[in-house]
Amino acid sequence: MPDLYQSIKEINHDNQNIAMTVLEGPCFGEKALYSNHDLIWPLQPSQAFFPRRQPDPDTIQGSGIYTIKGTQVFCDILSKEKTLIICGAGHVSIPVIHIGQMLGFHIHVVEDRPKFADNARKAGAHQVTCQPFRPGLKQISGDKDTYFVILTRGHRYDQECLEAIVRKQHAYIGMIGSKKRTSKVKEAIIQQGADPHVVNQIHTPIGLDIGAETPEEIAVAIMAQIIQKKNQTKRNGGYPREILDAILNLPHTQTHGILATIVMRKGSAPRAVSTKMLVLPDGNTIGTIGGGCTEAELVTNARSMLQTGQTDSRLCHVDMTGDDAEDQGMVCGGTIDILLEYI
Repeated sequence: MPDLYQSIKEINHDNQNIAMTVLEGPCFGEKALYSNHDLIWPLQPSQAFFPRRQPDPDTIQGSGIYTIKGTQVFCDILSKEKTLIICGAGHVSIPVIHIGQMLGFHIHVVEDRPKFADNARKAGAHQVTCQPFRPGLKQISGDKDTYFVILTRGHRYDQECLEAIVRKQHAYIGMIGSKKRTSKVKEAIIQQGADPHVVNQIHTPIGLDIGAETPEEIAVAIMAQIIQKKNQTKRNGGYPREILDAILNLPHTQTHGILATIVMRKGSAPRAVSTKMLVLPDGNTIGTIGGGCTEAELVTNARSMLQTGQTDSRLCHVDMTGDDAEDQGMVCGGTIDILLEYI
């Protein structure tokens, strides 16, 4: 279904975007894509289940299973990949890069010193802009899924960064420094015409108050605050960039792959609803739904689907609460339903 995934890649992320999948009945597996409540894919649905206007838009508050027309439908609220913009590549920035990577952020560092920019690259930043902060940030547009972290070496540079960032769309802005230092910077940019409401929402001093002292502890406090902010929104669904690119680049003349998506989660399962993993014919995977025995079993099921040519979608239920789960070492104690789809 390449047209669907191309539409997802090109969708306007400033809109409310929802991908829907029917999970039961004669339309099981049928999909639709809505943007600002209007059906944009498919243009001519093969079934009459999905209308031109999104059904019951006000009832969909987050990714999950909803009952529409008496039928269970998985609604995946699409967000753009979360991007972490780090201004500065000093000693605190490096562990922020490491943790941001583990959390699945796309990391973009802006640093004006070549040596420090190289350190950011070595730490694993996906993108590094080695320019003075003002022109470097000018190249970054920002959006509802962009998180800005200001970790420069001095308040003059902090002010340069903040002046540029407060005028951009963002999910979060945080700035390191003492209350006195950050207050002066905020007052200065308000005097220069910045919106006081936006400035007063900046997280300063940055990070949760956990008594952090070392660079690594400060990085934990920063990323914990970003996680807290991220999870307050309903923009945690969608397709990671590497999975979407892999789907679009799969050769059309060969067996493609199986996309596994968590559509229901109860208890302390390791991954959230909408988490995705792509299983390729050779058994390699892109992404993870939590690892361990559960993931290994699903990979086996997915490869079996590919080898036997099964193209119908299926639901798999995984219970990590019973005796069998305990015997296998599953410690999460939750249940998940996973949708397997032939791509």
